[in-house]
Amino acid sequence: MRILILNWRDINNPSSGGAEILTHEIAKRLVVLGNDVVQFSSFFPGAHRKETVDNVEIVREGNADIRSLFSSVHFRAFLFYQREKRKFDVVIDEIHGIPFFTPWYVKEKKVVLICEVASDLWIKVFGLFFGLLGRMIEKFYLFLVYKNILFITISDSTKKDLIENGVNKENVIVLPMGINVPRNIEDIKKEKEKTLIFVGRLTAAKGIEETLSALKEIIRRDKDVRLWIVGKGEANYVQKLKRMCKQLHIEDNVTFYGFVSERKKFTLLARAHLLIHLSHREGFGLTIPEAGCVGTPVVAYNSPGLRDIVKNGKNGILVAENSPKSLANTSIRLLSNDSLYQKLCQGAREEARQYNWDNTVNVMLNSLKNLKNYD
Repeated sequence: MRILILNWRDINNPSSGGAEILTHEIAKRLVVLGNDVVQFSSFFPGAHRKETVDNVEIVREGNADIRSLFSSVHFRAFLFYQREKRKFDVVIDEIHGIPFFTPWYVKEKKVVLICEVASDLWIKVFGLFFGLLGRMIEKFYLFLVYKNILFITISDSTKKDLIENGVNKENVIVLPMGINVPRNIEDIKKEKEKTLIFVGRLTAAKGIEETLSALKEIIRRDKDVRLWIVGKGEANYVQKLKRMCKQLHIEDNVTFYGFVSERKKFTLLARAHLLIHLSHREGFGLTIPEAGCVGTPVVAYNSPGLRDIVKNGKNGILVAENSPKSLANTSIRLLSNDSLYQKLCQGAREEARQYNWDNTVNVMLNSLKNLKNYD
């Protein structure tokens, strides 16, 4: 098959995250299985307009922000398709808040890949006015524009959200997920000091501010606990987080690592005692099985996407209440109960063994082969 993937970012984009890892792991395996894959994504400073990564051809045009309108990657994707449409058998329309609206112009077979329904995150990230507008647009395209299109997602929580927003449950398939683990990384010893780690994009939606508030409460009871923050974010927001650390008087207990290599990320995950994950909504918390494979359990909010991965009491703990105080109480309890902690470390390793990208691509490929054409 000749496959076109439309996604706002590619694997080499500085702002890429778990969704881009998922997309690329699928794409490069589709190529190995004999398919031709082109990914169309936004341009970013310093990027090549065209690049081949793991035999996946990447074309970059436009801005990832839909508000740039005719300069957006969404509009440029439409123009690209008009130029190249005879070259493809199927189009994967990847949704991150705003879709590419392929049912309006793509005649070939098409499928949606969506990690999460933004829902109330619209308001949390964009404020009341633009948040309500985004929520209305999301409901409109899920219920009407993509009514007959197959949705492929990555968790039962997102499947449930899609159905609640009008998508036919028969049109939703859940992919099994995978992880990439560097070699010789499993036997790294934990830090002597009790260490928490946050890994992900530094945005309000990921719960980093609540993580800092929780640390303040933890330090009140144990002043030696440390927090490592691994990930990148907008410069202004990172500065805001650092000011928050000073205001909370926890700056000596927090280390900002910024963006790190995959090996460095896994090394830090292995050395830390607990992964902290406070997103209010996720498609799939990829860092949870990544931490699990190096024996680091998670303390997480009981939220969509996270509750699908955290087996409460086996590979981590879902807090009783989605609040910094509840997270602080749970973390202190785990760090002071060695038998429970060791049980969770072992459970985290066992749970992580089920994640394999080959299973992911097999389900995706079978879905693409069985696609109907809803012209």
